[in-house]
Amino acid sequence: MTLDNIKEEILNSKNIVILTHEVPDGDAIGSSLAMYIGLKQLEKDVDVVIPKFSKTYKFLPAVDEIKEQGRMETYDLAIALDCGDIKRLNGFSRYFEYANCKISIDHHEANTMFADYNFVNPTAPACAQILITVLKALGIEITKDIGTCLLTGIITDTGGFRYQNVKPETFEFAAELLTRGVNVSEIYKKALQTIPIEKFELRKIAMNRVEILEEGKIAFTYITKKDEEKTKSEDHDGIVEIGRDIEGVEVSIFLRETGENEYKISLRSNENVNVSDICLMFNGGGHMRAAGGTINLPFEKAKEKIIAECKKHLSEN
Repeated sequence: MTLDNIKEEILNSKNIVILTHEVPDGDAIGSSLAMYIGLKQLEKDVDVVIPKFSKTYKFLPAVDEIKEQGRMETYDLAIALDCGDIKRLNGFSRYFEYANCKISIDHHEANTMFADYNFVNPTAPACAQILITVLKALGIEITKDIGTCLLTGIITDTGGFRYQNVKPETFEFAAELLTRGVNVSEIYKKALQTIPIEKFELRKIAMNRVEILEEGKIAFTYITKKDEEKTKSEDHDGIVEIGRDIEGVEVSIFLRETGENEYKISLRSNENVNVSDICLMFNGGGHMRAAGGTINLPFEKAKEKIIAECKKHLSEN
């Protein structure tokens, strides 16, 4: 059984590196820190490597122990969390590739099963929910700190329990975490409601650029590197949600400039379009209702191409 293998590999490893996907969200960071604190409980020599992440998650326990780079090239074990493809490992896939053993714990439908041991449940609303099972199998005590990290992952990936991916067991896990002293209202406020002023200014630029297309079914916006320089913020987490929340919009498109003729794509949908299928066309993937990819074209051509693909999927549904 995969979980038994994972337990054995973790218990037999001395030094471990934890990695997650680029542009990490609350589930990625919360899951990584929960695993980090848990492995410290087992007295493992462990690094959690996340080069850049949103200030929104500065409230999380052990966040100051996150490293921008690993301390060694070859770890006994590498654990990838909330990541469906090795190409998305923060640009640090080498730590994963060079490790003596590789584990992936994830909930993305399009996971490429890139590890030696893959514990993937695409029906789970968050990687953090899967991680509760893993931590318990390892005999790790779910403390208030671990619970805070896990519940942050669950709350952010379910939009505060609003999305269709929420299961009865999601509330059961949340209730269990509350018994450990976790403050759900505080997490909700800090993770979903409080916005640093720099992030607000960047979001305001994107909001002012929103275009409503295809008879109100598509919302499109973008930011440039100049926008990030102007606002002194690279925190675009949540911008794509602006379009999805507009009445009548089925697909929200957000483009972020990352280089010359290079853009990151973020897509969200409401009910009828599988945006993961769209992003597979752009070297990406994700979930049915939330996915991302990349495109290498001048802005107008990139915009035209991604909108055309979204229109195609709209017409099919």
